[in-house]
Amino acid sequence: MTYALRWVMSLLFVIQVYFAMLVLGIVFFPWALFSPRGALMACKTYARWALFSVRIMCGIRYEVRGTVPMGEVLVAANHQSFLVEMIIFLAVPWAKFIMKYELLYTPIIGLYAYRLGCVPVKRGRRTEAIRKMLSDVKSGQANPGQLCIYPQGTRIAPRVKAPYKVGTYALYKELSQDCTPVATNAGAFWPRKGIMRYPGTAVVEFLDPIPVGKEQDVFMAELEDVIEARSEARLDEGGYPK
Repeated sequence: MTYALRWVMSLLFVIQVYFAMLVLGIVFFPWALFSPRGALMACKTYARWALFSVRIMCGIRYEVRGTVPMGEVLVAANHQSFLVEMIIFLAVPWAKFIMKYELLYTPIIGLYAYRLGCVPVKRGRRTEAIRKMLSDVKSGQANPGQLCIYPQGTRIAPRVKAPYKVGTYALYKELSQDCTPVATNAGAFWPRKGIMRYPGTAVVEFLDPIPVGKEQDVFMAELEDVIEARSEARLDEGGYPK
């Protein structure tokens, strides 16, 4: 496939996948409005469609490795791409994401995120943001699910280094739950920005949990080291240039 044709197919994929979000958002709206399970089914249906259509149209397959957490656990993932969110969402029983507060006001996404039990976080002073995040998480703790956070706070391009934020440790300590790190190479195929999608196999790898009880410096160092090292290994495996 030529570059021009691949770009056209990528553009068509982007158009149809957002249209599918609109259609599914409307179809599932009554169920989601009255039941969080309706929101869960809507989002899982959308993720399945997106992953199916990106394989057909752009040649991106995906693979989940490691032991997928089934119980109450904190999931900390390398956030290279929106593709990571969809794969994690399909893999675990009930994902609840720490997300930007502004997304609550996004059509369709905001309603479904709220019904799923996602936790919106405002940008601002770090201490205030963490305190509010912990309060919101504790208030929704009765809801089932795996709380997912991106330690760097935003999408980061493959092989780009960005500091891991202390909010992940705050949740790990406050919730007294193990933390499952997640490594990926998804950004090599579905970049964080732009239209182009590249063929290949996106890997999302659930790593060995970090047990509760570790001090902040130890936890943060271990989390960053294992995610970065395994993500680099997956990028090398996929042939992504250094």
